[in-house]
Amino acid sequence: MFEEEAEPEFEIFSALLFNSLKAITFMFFISFAMINKPADEGKVDPKAEMLVTVSWPDNNPDDVDTYVMNPAGNIVWYTQREAGLMHLDRDDRGMFKDVVLFNDKEITNPLNQEIISFRGLEDGEYIVNIVHYIANSTAHLPVSVKVEKLNPSVRVIFYQTLNLAGKGDEQTAVRFTLKGEEVINVNNVPKSLVELTRGGSKGRNTRSGGGGIIDATTGQVMDR
Repeated sequence: MFEEEAEPEFEIFSALLFNSLKAITFMFFISFAMINKPADEGKVDPKAEMLVTVSWPDNNPDDVDTYVMNPAGNIVWYTQREAGLMHLDRDDRGMFKDVVLFNDKEITNPLNQEIISFRGLEDGEYIVNIVHYIANSTAHLPVSVKVEKLNPSVRVIFYQTLNLAGKGDEQTAVRFTLKGEEVINVNNVPKSLVELTRGGSKGRNTRSGGGGIIDATTGQVMDR
């Protein structure tokens, strides 16, 4: 009787296009929702309350070791890289195996530096010693020692360059006491930490001239 009127091709195309756009929009929304959060939110920032940095001339083959004792009597050094809340992050042995791999080539790293970080602090006295473990000449070796308290703001507790006299020379760079946020009694009265790690009961120090009170601002030894 009556023939069914054919639906215009334009309307079919429009409906198909509309449904396709809806599908694409939905897929875009799903993809956007699954995007990870910015990468920097997953970044891990190591917690450190204090840093001890010991450095000596670049490309120098000598081996300098750092010893630090906390108020509890724990000592961190190259054999005991973790002690209490202290950690030896970098043990530098001069030029020994001091290479990095870059573009499949070994490149010598000229930097001589040891770093000890503190994950937490406690009240009491801290002692920082440096030891000339291996000397390749008779000349004195200049070694810079810096102690920084990082929180609530960066504060340099001590910074000075000491001269190590040769193999086995141990020097007390600095001793200081923490009392809450205060840093008091900054001095360099000698005390051997090497002796303590070897099980000795009496401290010794090969540094000549003895120790004294240190001006924490200038790093200079003051008269007692």
